[in-house]
Amino acid sequence: MILSAQNAKLKLVRALQTRRRSRQNENALVAEGVRLVEEAVHSGWTIRFALYEEDSLSERGLRLLETLRSRGVPVDSVSPRLFKSLAAAETPQGILAVVEKQTLPLPPDPDFLLIPSGVRDPGNLGTLLRTAAAANAQAAILPPGTVDPFAPKTLRAGMGAQFRLPILSLPWDEIRARFSNLTFYLAESAGGRPCWEVDLTAPLALILGGEADGPDVAARAAADAVLQIPMPGGVESLNVAAAGAILIFEVV
Repeated sequence: MILSAQNAKLKLVRALQTRRRSRQNENALVAEGVRLVEEAVHSGWTIRFALYEEDSLSERGLRLLETLRSRGVPVDSVSPRLFKSLAAAETPQGILAVVEKQTLPLPPDPDFLLIPSGVRDPGNLGTLLRTAAAANAQAAILPPGTVDPFAPKTLRAGMGAQFRLPILSLPWDEIRARFSNLTFYLAESAGGRPCWEVDLTAPLALILGGEADGPDVAARAAADAVLQIPMPGGVESLNVAAAGAILIFEVV
């Protein structure tokens, strides 16, 4: 059992949980909780090691622990006090894993991409990624200014979608050049055609702007057309995750 707060594995977990630069330098992330660790395992991502606190593990968590051991993953027990200090979740489930990041390949000719531009709230981005995965979008393309998709809160909100959905971080000029065969639709709270009247059956990329200020200048410049969700109730705008869910499934 790990009893020292200075243990190298614990130090790595803390760095990955709290610093984007550490996740980039280590090319790794922390999957916390039974569901996220299961998703990482089932998606075939490489797990460097796992940590657990036995008293908090459910039966499902214990089975997951045995799965990890059977696959040769190094597994260490951690004291309850130390494990609680590591956990980002308010109610820890007794298990977390350090997972090596992968860049999942795009299909040769993608016809439906999600571009959350400048979305800075981890919960909103995670929800958008989960919705995109559920709708079978081919990828999420993240321009500069978008929150880290592998931050702890984003991972939890995505419920493991990050392990199945290709996610690329690219500048706008490369996005337009690489996916020039797609029509880029920009969602606006006002202006543009109602989404129900737009033909969304052709290959497209759907741009959703940030929560506070909406689409930035670069997103507007990249757009071929603008659409909106009609809101007869007179509300000024929708939460970006809610608007994204409506538009993503309208594409479907």
